[in-house]
Amino acid sequence: MNTLALSTPSTDDPSGWDLTLTPSGDLAIAIGPYAIAQDVASAVRLFAGELWYDTLAGIPFLEQILGLRPPLEFVKAQIVGAALTVPEVVSAKCFLTGPGQDRQVGGEVQITDNRGRVTVIEATTILQPGVAPWYVSGVSP
Repeated sequence: MNTLALSTPSTDDPSGWDLTLTPSGDLAIAIGPYAIAQDVASAVRLFAGELWYDTLAGIPFLEQILGLRPPLEFVKAQIVGAALTVPEVVSAKCFLTGPGQDRQVGGEVQITDNRGRVTVIEATTILQPGVAPWYVSGVSP
């Protein structure tokens, strides 16, 4: 997938995205499991038809999910399917929480890459400046 997103590091996620600016202003590149996790985070945020060079990619958020209350198993399957489109990902599990009375859904996607590394990508629907809906929270060996 090889996504390319530029952001500045934060105290919560100093790794940033694939490319990030260090505090001194230098470019740093995410590699290994963090780069794979970023590709998965991008894949599960992609709306169907949004990718201009591959309109079949993405999750049918507008057509089949948002505002329609589909079964959570359907949503989980869509997210897992999107995660598995990243070439290095060999398995994925999706865990969703909610929606509560505040109508927010959260959760995580746990992926295993082709080297056996497990990565957790967390979800939030709390949209705040500088907070991505899906973000990489940690990588274990």
